[in-house]
Amino acid sequence: MLVKVDIQNDDYLTGLPKSEQFLSWVNASLQEEYDNLEQTIRIVGEAESQALNTQYRGKDSATNVLSFAAEIPHLDYQCLGDLVICAPIVAREAAEQNKADEAHWAHLVVHGMLHLQGLDHENQLDADRMEALEVKILSTLGHSNPYNNQ
Repeated sequence: MLVKVDIQNDDYLTGLPKSEQFLSWVNASLQEEYDNLEQTIRIVGEAESQALNTQYRGKDSATNVLSFAAEIPHLDYQCLGDLVICAPIVAREAAEQNKADEAHWAHLVVHGMLHLQGLDHENQLDADRMEALEVKILSTLGHSNPYNNQ
């Protein structure tokens, strides 16, 4: 299985996890085998997060992670879609929730990747299923249950 992660950081935000960490989190999140997967993770500030959240979800505020599923049939590689993660919100939430930055980054990547693979939390049953899977994946990465600290 070949997985490539493209990290986009056009605002040159600092204090981010290493690309190897992103790759590890993406790989741990995959629910099936891929021959040639390219995954984009765009790291943004609050202004871009708010603009995207407003445009695509009708919510006029920045958010921690957005998932945009791909529906491009004619690529010569597999693509689940794009993740957009707001670095300032990740840092703020980690501090507010007394979590290590790395653990919160891992959680948001896993959460977003599961969305790209069709999971959601629109009802309680789906939310319970998704959260249980997140906890399981994060435990394999050495992180505790992210929902215990909230």
